Amino acid sequence: MKILSRRPFQFDVSTKSFSGYLLFASFTTWLFTKSILARFFHLNIAKRMLLLYAFFTVLIAFFIISRLDQLNKINDRITQRQIPLVELTDKMIDTLLAQQIYGHRSIIIKSPNLMPPFWARSDEFEQLIKQMEALPYRNDLPIVRLTALHTEYNTIFTEGFNDLKNPSSPMASKYDQPIKNKQEEITQLLKKISYEARQNQNDKSRLASSIGNSVFQVAVGFCIVSILLGFLSVMTTARKSYDLTHQLKFSPMEITKGNIAHSFQSINQDEIKDFSQAFQWMVKSLKRLEETYLDASPLTHLPGGIAIENTTKKRLSDGLPLAFCLIDLADFKSFNDRYGYARGNEVIQATARTITEVMAEQRRENDFLGHIGGDDFVIITVPGAYEKMCPAIINAFDRMILDFYDAEDRERGYILGKTRQGKEISFPIMTVSISVVTNQQRELKSHIQVGEIAAELKNYAKSFSRSTYVVDRRKDDRPGKE
Repeated sequence: MKILSRRPFQFDVSTKSFSGYLLFASFTTWLFTKSILARFFHLNIAKRMLLLYAFFTVLIAFFIISRLDQLNKINDRITQRQIPLVELTDKMIDTLLAQQIYGHRSIIIKSPNLMPPFWARSDEFEQLIKQMEALPYRNDLPIVRLTALHTEYNTIFTEGFNDLKNPSSPMASKYDQPIKNKQEEITQLLKKISYEARQNQNDKSRLASSIGNSVFQVAVGFCIVSILLGFLSVMTTARKSYDLTHQLKFSPMEITKGNIAHSFQSINQDEIKDFSQAFQWMVKSLKRLEETYLDASPLTHLPGGIAIENTTKKRLSDGLPLAFCLIDLADFKSFNDRYGYARGNEVIQATARTITEVMAEQRRENDFLGHIGGDDFVIITVPGAYEKMCPAIINAFDRMILDFYDAEDRERGYILGKTRQGKEISFPIMTVSISVVTNQQRELKSHIQVGEIAAELKNYAKSFSRSTYVVDRRKDDRPGKE
């Protein structure tokens, strides 16, 4: 009972002490602020303006630096975690699918000789898990569960391998469905990880955009306030200079005091101009950085539609020679329907690599490669380059694409599919069609006009049964134009 009676007393004493310290700190702060304000208002107008300008500059600079540091951390998290995580999940889904295919083939053929590729894909999947585990900020990733599910998948498949070779046996059904369920569970978990990573990336991109806008607004506000303060400073200085000029007539001693030099030193219009230019450059840099994270293709990592549009408009507005090459894969949809989206994505990635390698062999630094989306790519080069580049891309693509077809379809020269009405139809091996639009013989006014001409030529190029490229050779109808 004595202990209980002491606790309220001790709490009351500590509360009173804290209140006393708080009151003393508030009083001291008030005295200090009053002293500073008193000294400030005893200064002349020019010095007040300079002090306010310096204080405001430091405050805005601190704000902008802190926001830029926050923006830098957001960008680091996107580039070091979100983008690699999306890539890893896509690779893991593809690897799991390949492992299932090899396992299914070994069961159908009833030969254990096909199991090494199965285990090779399993090892590759585990290596991808280790890469995911090595990512920064990985505490929220279900790595342990993912590893356990894959181990269970391998265990079930190994235990039921002999029974699965005889589909009519009762034991085959015991293992077949659990294997499918486990594979689906792994796939859904990976898709969930990928979806959350993309959502997080989008959220952070929107936050980066918001930060950029806030910095822009503060920068504009700072420029406006700076101009006003500069105007007031100049007016004040001019008035003081005028007064001092008249005083010099009556008091030569004023010259020896340096009042004129001091008055002229307070005019800092050039510094205001430099600050404005620095903030404008910083805002433009932030805008370019935002467009880069949102526009990149997640599949090929090539620049997207915005970059293609801006590059085309820039070359047209500068009056530079232009060759706009629209690349499209014919019969890609039938390939996707036959082999699935995973192998279709591999074709898209392989096509991007093939085009990149051909362009690297041409060794043209100013050429541009972009990925509109799906199976459409764009090369922006000069008219003298496409004549070598397009045939090289066609030859490389025709050699590469055969590796993505099964041996049976490759030997037959086509794949079998069905129309929406259920009618069986054959589709040829995929080809590449390139439509080329140049400003050699006609004036191109806008990127929209370029895109329309390229789309028109693409339909014509796809009418051929082989890989080909077509060039728009139409001329201007203006008088005097050859």
